[in-house]
Amino acid sequence: MPCAGFGTRFEAPYSKELHSLAPGVTVLDRSLETVVELAESGLDVRLVVVIRSHKLDTIRYLARYADTFRLVFVYQDESFEPGLDGAIRSALPMTRGPVALVLPDIVISGAGSAGSLLGALRRTGESGWSVVAAEERDPDRLRQMGALAVVEDGDVATVKAATEKPADPSGFNAFWGIVAAAEQEAHRLPDVVSAGAESPLPGAVACMVETITNYNTAAG
Repeated sequence: MPCAGFGTRFEAPYSKELHSLAPGVTVLDRSLETVVELAESGLDVRLVVVIRSHKLDTIRYLARYADTFRLVFVYQDESFEPGLDGAIRSALPMTRGPVALVLPDIVISGAGSAGSLLGALRRTGESGWSVVAAEERDPDRLRQMGALAVVEDGDVATVKAATEKPADPSGFNAFWGIVAAAEQEAHRLPDVVSAGAESPLPGAVACMVETITNYNTAAG
């Protein structure tokens, strides 16, 4: 979970993931619901949180999850790229087994959301990759997200093409909220979010959910 960003688009005096959605419930709590489900299913879950020094409020808040899963905090390595891809590279040495990229400002909800991350991790054995995704046709939203071209064959949805924040969103019909990778493929996770990199997501199984809300862009 990368939490090292400055959230400039959110335009608030506090970390965007700590924005309150209801009394005692923040965006971070909602984004972690799928991770809590993993822990409650009996899996050994390690949450690797990438931070910078301005995110001490987030570290304090995450203490409430210390009894739910193992928490590991890693400072973003400034020798990597400064953005999301650099945060992922900072975290990868601390991961083991299948890895999921969970963003602190992305909330999965609605039909299909329950068990979606667990299902995605289980499907990584098929092509090495899977995504939790939602259908989207609005070109403006697709320009802000990790856009996907998803095709359905019976009960199986598969990613045929993927790109990060496309200038031309034509041909895309969905976007991802969580990406899961098998252990042997996890080193390519930075390519999922790197502009100009060849995405490893074509061929991934898409676990479709009703709604994905991005609280950094208000797209959902």
